[in-house]
Amino acid sequence: MPSLGPRIVVAGTHSGVGKTTVATGLLAALRAAGHRVRSAKVGPDFIDPGYHALATGERPRNLDPWLCGQEALGPLAARAAAGGDVLVIEGVMGLFDGAADGSDSSTADVARALGAPVLLVVDASAMAGSVAAVVHGFATLDPRVDVAGVVLNRVASDGHALMLREALAGLRVPVVGELRRDDRLLWRDRHLGLVPVAESPEIVATTLEALGAAITAGCDLDVVMRIARAAPMRTVGPVALPSLGPPVRIAVATGRAFTFLYADTVDALVAAGAEVVPFDPLVDRCLPDAIAGLLVGGGFPEVHAVELADNVELLGDVAARVRDGIVTWAECGGLLWLARSLDGVPMAGVLPVSATMGERLTLGYRDVRTLAESPLGPSGTTFRGHEFHYSSLDEPGDALELVTRFGSARAGFASSILLASYVHHHPGGDPSLVAAFVNACREGQ
Repeated sequence: MPSLGPRIVVAGTHSGVGKTTVATGLLAALRAAGHRVRSAKVGPDFIDPGYHALATGERPRNLDPWLCGQEALGPLAARAAAGGDVLVIEGVMGLFDGAADGSDSSTADVARALGAPVLLVVDASAMAGSVAAVVHGFATLDPRVDVAGVVLNRVASDGHALMLREALAGLRVPVVGELRRDDRLLWRDRHLGLVPVAESPEIVATTLEALGAAITAGCDLDVVMRIARAAPMRTVGPVALPSLGPPVRIAVATGRAFTFLYADTVDALVAAGAEVVPFDPLVDRCLPDAIAGLLVGGGFPEVHAVELADNVELLGDVAARVRDGIVTWAECGGLLWLARSLDGVPMAGVLPVSATMGERLTLGYRDVRTLAESPLGPSGTTFRGHEFHYSSLDEPGDALELVTRFGSARAGFASSILLASYVHHHPGGDPSLVAAFVNACREGQ
């Protein structure tokens, strides 16, 4: 049985990139110090784990209790930690923020479930004595959550650092270190968060090197490791995976435009018998040979729309192959790529809809029920998913019923060979949808 060893959760006091900066820098610093460090990200985020992967040299992983279920967290965390000396888990939003529907979904919920101590990142840029009230509140709100250390972020000067440390001296939570305000450590940001590493790996690598050095200089890595080792060893069950079936080739979109695909999805595909064949819609002029299925995850096709449109050979091939019956699953960015157009720029035209970018963010978890047969199963198939996009369609579709705590709606497109919607799916707790998709590809070849 897999085991869960030294581990620590890096959480923020509020939503923002500060904890990502500290968590990623900590990963780089620990690796530079000779540790075999592994990482995971709480929540459904695709972008931050890409930064983790660059820092660790390992595959990115996600831990999401809302999508996968609380019982899946231990096995998923153990898989993320495999082969490492320490697992660093970056939180989502603030420590206690989550789906706000009463279910386990916050960083605190994950830390509690895994028995992992918390390293609290405090944006101290506009505080002095009040930092004590903030840390005291976070450390005592839920006694089941072990806030074991503090990192002071965006510290202005030596004098500012002294005031902060003096204010915290009366608390039982030690200051592990500090990170000074430094514009060199900032990463590029845009409408869905940080710019994915795949779009500018050299720039991110340069910043990451400086960030790791700053964490090494400003934080006591020995104390961080001592906190992580205080987490009790735990034996957990295996990750749920589909049963292996006969081999089948499935093309999976990759490259700068399509970076939103969970590593766990790829693992589930392979476990079900898929030969995953990557292709880049910005570069490749046709789909790979002898494939029986097509999976196009999310990403930023809107940023690369003109380049995608210029690849007319691939767009034509995709349209023809879908018409000929290739089994297709498209999520969010993949939905936009299959549309007729995106902000007036021609796309594949598989779906008779046009997409437009807007200023209103659609964000949140969804309980999903299919209203038509699809490659994921018969009408009535249920699963959990997540939406995160600024675009909208002139015709939303009606293949899925999407339920939130605030109501329900219909959206998406489905047939026996196709499912295209804004919903992202994570198979960590239930791989049956991936198994159904692989089986549909197998039957259609």
